Amino acid sequence: MHIIEGFIFGFLGSLHCVGMCGPLALALPLPTKSAGKKAMGAVLYNIGRAFTYGILGLIFGLLGVGLKISGIQQWVSIACGVIMILSVVLPGVIKLPKSSNKVSTSVYSALKKKIGNSLNRKKLSNLLVIGVLNGFLPCGLVYVAITRAVTSNTLSDSVLFMVFFGLGTLPLMFAIAYFANIIKSRFLHQLRKAIPVFIIILGLLFILRGLNLGIKFISPEFKENSTEVKCCH
Repeated sequence: MHIIEGFIFGFLGSLHCVGMCGPLALALPLPTKSAGKKAMGAVLYNIGRAFTYGILGLIFGLLGVGLKISGIQQWVSIACGVIMILSVVLPGVIKLPKSSNKVSTSVYSALKKKIGNSLNRKKLSNLLVIGVLNGFLPCGLVYVAITRAVTSNTLSDSVLFMVFFGLGTLPLMFAIAYFANIIKSRFLHQLRKAIPVFIIILGLLFILRGLNLGIKFISPEFKENSTEVKCCH
Protein backbone atom coordinates (compact mmCIF):
# COMPACT_ATOMS: atom_id res chain seq x y z
CA MET A 1 0.00 0.00 0.00
CA HIS A 2 2.96 2.34 0.50
CA ILE A 3 3.38 2.34 -3.30
CA ILE A 4 -0.21 3.48 -3.88
CA GLU A 5 -0.02 5.94 -0.99
CA GLY A 6 3.22 7.43 -2.32
CA PHE A 7 1.82 7.82 -5.83
CA ILE A 8 -1.42 9.43 -4.62
CA PHE A 9 0.52 11.75 -2.31
CA GLY A 10 2.77 12.80 -5.18
CA PHE A 11 -0.13 13.20 -7.60
CA LEU A 12 -2.14 15.40 -5.24
CA GLY A 13 0.96 17.30 -4.20
CA SER A 14 2.07 17.94 -7.77
CA LEU A 15 0.20 21.26 -7.66
CA HIS A 16 2.84 22.34 -5.17
CA CYS A 17 5.57 21.04 -7.49
CA VAL A 18 4.16 23.04 -10.38
CA GLY A 19 4.07 26.18 -8.25
CA MET A 20 7.63 25.78 -7.00
CA CYS A 21 9.48 23.93 -9.78
CA GLY A 22 7.27 25.03 -12.66
CA PRO A 23 9.68 27.76 -13.84
CA LEU A 24 12.49 25.19 -14.09
CA ALA A 25 10.25 22.75 -15.97
CA LEU A 26 9.32 25.53 -18.39
CA ALA A 27 13.02 26.22 -19.02
CA LEU A 28 14.05 22.61 -19.76
CA PRO A 29 16.09 22.26 -22.99
CA LEU A 30 13.70 19.72 -24.53
CA PRO A 31 14.16 18.71 -28.19
CA THR A 32 11.66 20.59 -30.34
CA LYS A 33 12.04 18.90 -33.73
CA SER A 34 10.66 15.53 -32.62
CA ALA A 35 7.55 15.06 -30.48
CA GLY A 36 8.80 11.63 -29.39
CA LYS A 37 12.20 12.92 -28.24
CA LYS A 38 10.52 15.85 -26.53
CA ALA A 39 8.30 13.47 -24.58
CA MET A 40 11.28 11.24 -23.77
CA GLY A 41 13.19 14.25 -22.46
CA ALA A 42 10.32 15.25 -20.18
CA VAL A 43 10.06 11.68 -18.87
CA LEU A 44 13.82 11.44 -18.23
CA TYR A 45 13.70 14.69 -16.25
CA ASN A 46 10.95 13.31 -14.01
CA ILE A 47 12.62 9.90 -13.64
CA GLY A 48 15.72 11.74 -12.46
CA ARG A 49 13.70 13.44 -9.74
CA ALA A 50 12.11 10.12 -8.70
CA PHE A 51 15.58 8.54 -8.47
CA THR A 52 16.78 11.27 -6.12
CA TYR A 53 13.67 10.91 -3.99
CA GLY A 54 14.42 7.19 -3.72
CA ILE A 55 17.92 7.98 -2.45
CA LEU A 56 16.44 10.36 0.11
CA GLY A 57 13.97 7.63 1.09
CA LEU A 58 16.88 5.26 1.72
CA ILE A 59 18.78 7.78 3.83
CA PHE A 60 15.84 8.92 5.94
CA GLY A 61 14.36 5.43 6.04
CA LEU A 62 17.42 4.38 8.02
CA LEU A 63 16.71 7.24 10.40
CA GLY A 64 13.12 6.05 10.66
CA VAL A 65 14.24 2.58 11.67
CA GLY A 66 16.18 4.16 14.53
CA LEU A 67 13.15 6.19 15.60
CA LYS A 68 10.95 3.10 15.43
CA ILE A 69 13.34 1.21 17.68
CA SER A 70 13.34 4.08 20.18
CA GLY A 71 9.53 4.22 20.13
CA ILE A 72 9.13 7.92 19.22
CA GLN A 73 8.12 7.51 15.58
CA GLN A 74 4.50 8.53 16.10
CA TRP A 75 5.50 11.61 18.15
CA VAL A 76 7.71 12.74 15.28
CA SER A 77 4.69 12.52 12.99
CA ILE A 78 2.54 14.62 15.35
CA ALA A 79 5.29 17.21 15.85
CA CYS A 80 5.80 17.58 12.10
CA GLY A 81 2.07 18.03 11.57
CA VAL A 82 1.90 20.77 14.21
CA ILE A 83 4.94 22.54 12.74
CA MET A 84 3.43 22.43 9.24
CA ILE A 85 0.16 24.00 10.42
CA LEU A 86 1.93 26.66 12.50
CA SER A 87 4.15 27.57 9.56
CA VAL A 88 0.99 28.61 7.68
CA VAL A 89 -1.13 30.00 10.51
CA LEU A 90 1.75 31.85 12.20
CA PRO A 91 4.30 32.56 9.45
CA GLY A 92 7.66 33.73 10.70
CA VAL A 93 7.22 32.26 14.19
CA ILE A 94 9.12 29.06 13.40
CA LYS A 95 12.63 29.98 12.31
CA LEU A 96 15.67 27.85 11.64
CA PRO A 97 19.03 28.74 13.24
CA LYS A 98 21.15 31.15 11.21
CA SER A 99 23.85 28.51 10.81
CA SER A 100 21.39 26.13 9.12
CA ASN A 101 20.22 28.93 6.82
CA LYS A 102 23.80 29.52 5.71
CA VAL A 103 24.27 25.83 4.95
CA SER A 104 21.01 25.55 3.02
CA THR A 105 21.76 28.75 1.10
CA SER A 106 25.21 27.53 0.05
CA VAL A 107 23.84 24.13 -1.00
CA TYR A 108 20.99 25.77 -2.91
CA SER A 109 23.40 28.12 -4.69
CA ALA A 110 25.67 25.25 -5.72
CA LEU A 111 22.75 23.20 -7.05
CA LYS A 112 21.27 26.20 -8.82
CA LYS A 113 24.59 26.84 -10.55
CA LYS A 114 24.93 23.23 -11.70
CA ILE A 115 21.36 23.16 -12.97
CA GLY A 116 21.91 26.48 -14.76
CA ASN A 117 24.93 25.04 -16.55
CA SER A 118 23.00 21.90 -17.45
CA LEU A 119 20.17 23.91 -19.00
CA ASN A 120 22.62 25.02 -21.70
CA ARG A 121 23.36 21.45 -22.83
CA LYS A 122 20.77 20.13 -25.24
CA LYS A 123 21.16 16.37 -24.84
CA LEU A 124 18.52 13.86 -23.74
CA SER A 125 20.83 12.32 -21.14
CA ASN A 126 21.40 15.77 -19.67
CA LEU A 127 17.70 16.05 -18.84
CA LEU A 128 18.10 13.05 -16.53
CA VAL A 129 20.94 14.87 -14.77
CA ILE A 130 18.80 18.00 -14.37
CA GLY A 131 16.06 15.86 -12.82
CA VAL A 132 18.48 14.26 -10.36
CA LEU A 133 19.81 17.67 -9.31
CA ASN A 134 16.30 19.11 -9.13
CA GLY A 135 15.36 16.41 -6.62
CA PHE A 136 17.89 17.83 -4.15
CA LEU A 137 16.55 21.40 -4.29
CA PRO A 138 14.88 22.61 -1.08
CA CYS A 139 11.15 21.87 -1.31
CA GLY A 140 8.48 21.89 1.39
CA LEU A 141 6.51 19.07 -0.22
CA VAL A 142 9.60 16.85 -0.41
CA TYR A 143 10.29 17.54 3.27
CA VAL A 144 6.75 16.41 4.07
CA ALA A 145 7.21 13.26 1.96
CA ILE A 146 10.49 12.55 3.75
CA THR A 147 8.73 12.85 7.09
CA ARG A 148 6.18 10.31 5.89
CA ALA A 149 9.05 8.07 4.74
CA VAL A 150 10.65 8.31 8.18
CA THR A 151 7.47 6.90 9.73
CA SER A 152 7.36 3.90 7.35
CA ASN A 153 7.44 0.42 8.86
CA THR A 154 10.45 -0.85 6.85
CA LEU A 155 13.36 0.53 4.89
CA SER A 156 11.94 -0.77 1.61
CA ASP A 157 8.60 0.94 2.37
CA SER A 158 10.44 4.22 2.83
CA VAL A 159 12.35 3.93 -0.46
CA LEU A 160 9.34 2.82 -2.50
CA PHE A 161 7.14 5.52 -0.99
CA MET A 162 9.60 8.22 -2.07
CA VAL A 163 10.12 6.74 -5.56
CA PHE A 164 6.40 6.52 -6.22
CA PHE A 165 5.90 9.93 -4.66
CA GLY A 166 8.18 11.22 -7.43
CA LEU A 167 6.35 9.22 -10.08
CA GLY A 168 3.05 10.59 -8.78
CA THR A 169 4.20 14.11 -9.61
CA LEU A 170 5.14 12.99 -13.14
CA PRO A 171 1.80 13.52 -14.98
CA LEU A 172 1.40 17.18 -14.14
CA MET A 173 5.12 18.02 -14.25
CA PHE A 174 5.37 16.24 -17.61
CA ALA A 175 2.48 18.34 -18.91
CA ILE A 176 4.12 21.56 -17.71
CA ALA A 177 7.41 20.70 -19.40
CA TYR A 178 5.89 19.34 -22.63
CA PHE A 179 3.40 22.18 -23.12
CA ALA A 180 5.73 24.91 -21.86
CA ASN A 181 5.14 27.01 -24.97
CA ILE A 182 1.44 27.50 -24.18
CA ILE A 183 1.56 27.79 -20.38
CA LYS A 184 1.72 31.27 -18.87
CA SER A 185 3.64 32.11 -15.71
CA ARG A 186 0.46 33.68 -14.28
CA PHE A 187 -1.01 30.15 -14.13
CA LEU A 188 1.85 29.06 -11.87
CA HIS A 189 1.31 32.10 -9.65
CA GLN A 190 -2.34 31.16 -9.16
CA LEU A 191 -1.37 27.63 -8.15
CA ARG A 192 0.93 28.95 -5.42
CA LYS A 193 -2.10 30.45 -3.66
CA ALA A 194 -3.46 26.95 -2.98
CA ILE A 195 -0.23 25.73 -1.33
CA PRO A 196 -0.97 26.98 2.25
CA VAL A 197 -4.32 25.13 2.28
CA PHE A 198 -2.61 21.99 1.03
CA ILE A 199 0.05 22.24 3.76
CA ILE A 200 -2.60 22.56 6.50
CA ILE A 201 -4.45 19.49 5.21
CA LEU A 202 -1.22 17.48 5.17
CA GLY A 203 -0.38 18.72 8.66
CA LEU A 204 -3.71 17.43 9.96
CA LEU A 205 -3.10 14.07 8.27
CA PHE A 206 0.31 13.81 9.92
CA ILE A 207 -1.22 14.51 13.33
CA LEU A 208 -3.91 11.88 12.76
CA ARG A 209 -1.27 9.41 11.64
CA GLY A 210 0.70 9.95 14.82
CA LEU A 211 -2.36 9.51 17.04
CA ASN A 212 -2.30 5.78 16.27
CA LEU A 213 -6.10 5.48 15.91
CA GLY A 214 -6.02 2.28 13.88
CA ILE A 215 -7.77 3.85 10.87
CA LYS A 216 -6.46 2.32 7.66
CA PHE A 217 -4.39 4.73 5.49
CA ILE A 218 -5.27 7.76 7.66
CA SER A 219 -4.08 6.68 11.11
CA PRO A 220 -2.66 3.13 11.01
CA GLU A 221 -1.25 1.50 14.12
CA PHE A 222 2.49 1.81 14.68
CA LYS A 223 3.96 -1.64 15.11
CA GLU A 224 6.82 -2.13 17.53
CA ASN A 225 7.27 -5.82 17.05
CA SER A 226 10.74 -5.81 15.60
CA THR A 227 14.09 -4.04 15.83
CA GLU A 228 15.38 -5.60 12.65
CA VAL A 229 16.07 -3.52 9.54
CA LYS A 230 13.95 -5.00 6.79
CA CYS A 231 15.22 -4.23 3.30
CA CYS A 232 12.71 -6.33 1.46
CA HIS A 233 9.41 -8.19 1.98
